Amino acid sequence: MSRFLSAARRKPVDVTPIWLMRQAGRSLPEYRKLRERWTLADIVAQPELCAEVTLQPVRRLGVDAAVMFADIMLPLQGMGVDFQLVENVGPVIAHPIATPADVERLGVPDGEEAAPQVIAAVRQVVAESPVPVIGFSGAPFTLASYLIEGRPSRDFARVKAFMFTEPQAFELLLDKLARTMAGYLQAQVAAGVQAVQVFDSWVGALAPEDYESRVVKHTRAIFESLAPLGVPRIHFGTDTAGLLEPIAQSGPDVVSLDWRVPLDEGWRRVGHTRAIQGNLDPAVLLGPADLVRDRARDVLRRAGGRAGHIFNLGHGVLPDTTVANLQLLVETVHSWVPAHVA
Repeated sequence: MSRFLSAARRKPVDVTPIWLMRQAGRSLPEYRKLRERWTLADIVAQPELCAEVTLQPVRRLGVDAAVMFADIMLPLQGMGVDFQLVENVGPVIAHPIATPADVERLGVPDGEEAAPQVIAAVRQVVAESPVPVIGFSGAPFTLASYLIEGRPSRDFARVKAFMFTEPQAFELLLDKLARTMAGYLQAQVAAGVQAVQVFDSWVGALAPEDYESRVVKHTRAIFESLAPLGVPRIHFGTDTAGLLEPIAQSGPDVVSLDWRVPLDEGWRRVGHTRAIQGNLDPAVLLGPADLVRDRARDVLRRAGGRAGHIFNLGHGVLPDTTVANLQLLVETVHSWVPAHVA
């Protein structure tokens, strides 16, 4: 078994495994060259190109897992959502959800139908990858945020207003999203991915009482649907320091921490019966080499050699990150020899 999969299952490993969110993309010169010709949508629609981009960081950086090059919005096309991925903006929805009738109109596609081009790309990546491939989806609240706000938001006022004023429609929206993402992830596993990550990128915008009463059950439904498949399930979110305990109770095998909570404290709160992922601040990689080494070693020191740590960033690789610092980070993590704990 690979060190990544072993760590996800809290088994002993030779060295701490590392992969990086957004490792396939803007920081790599070979990716930038491809993007001179192809858009993100073009790349995902062509399995050969998608496989190339997904595997570029594996070849260059020596990371322990490949994460599919895709976007969390893509399966929403199968639900009947019209959107564009706008450079330097993000997803822009043509007709944002504003009424219960808008929610009623959304479909719930079966599995591969949500985004067949992604599933085709998964098959090719899995066939070529020397390391485990991670599939992913968005979580219901984060996807609902885009659908209601219409584009990336700072205050999430519209989605919260809809949640409070149209609770039944909000419940139905999250239910439809959860069912679609569950099928989509199941299709990815059937196509060969060996782990899945659910991105709840914006869940930290919620008050704990709203997360626990209105949102967490839908995320739990996704994780429960995947349980029989036996693949590690990772939960990712940002600004989640106030939500770690209910996130852990949503059912993931691995909880990803951002940099706003020390890794040892976050792991204690999540519970040592789960694996942990994280949690270097991505901006550290914009600094000098000594800072990269020191901060990476601090994260590793806080993990304490306990089985179940996957090194990652607290969010995605920033575009201006140098390849040299990415390589240095991987080398630093792989050369760390911890004092093991029980």
